Amino acid sequence: MKKIYLAGPDVFEKNALAQGEALKKLCNDFGFEGLFPLDNVIEEDDPVKMAEAIRVANIELIRQADLIMANLTPFRGFEPDSGTVYEVGYAEALGKPVFGYTADLCALKERLINSQNLHEDATHCLDGKFIEDFGLSHNLMFSHTLVATDARSCLLIIQNFYNT
Repeated sequence: MKKIYLAGPDVFEKNALAQGEALKKLCNDFGFEGLFPLDNVIEEDDPVKMAEAIRVANIELIRQADLIMANLTPFRGFEPDSGTVYEVGYAEALGKPVFGYTADLCALKERLINSQNLHEDATHCLDGKFIEDFGLSHNLMFSHTLVATDARSCLLIIQNFYNT
């Protein structure tokens, strides 16, 4: 049974453990074993040491996984969770297949213009930074991983990928 590392900001939800279990069950329904970051048992009291232990444990789960499924829905702003983006890049550097999903397929430029109440022809955000305009919903470096709008649809695509 192939193992899927379940990357995403789901670990920050109030019901994160239940959400993780639901994702793992969904993976199982499709014939995969889900590895959720909160599966790690971290026994550390010092916050700095705990943060490092979590990072190392998550990296080990990524190494154990055959592939990654990443929730790349914008989180706390215009872009996906930065930890998830790191995990996607790390997995790709290891040569592991990455499949992403997002609930927001709005073009990144449009999302930024709407959120910052900019003119539709704006080329720079309120911070004065250039707005990339490739018509993509996410940064060009990982937009290729986006294949679905939810976990179930993403798993169907993963299942088809491995059955072809």
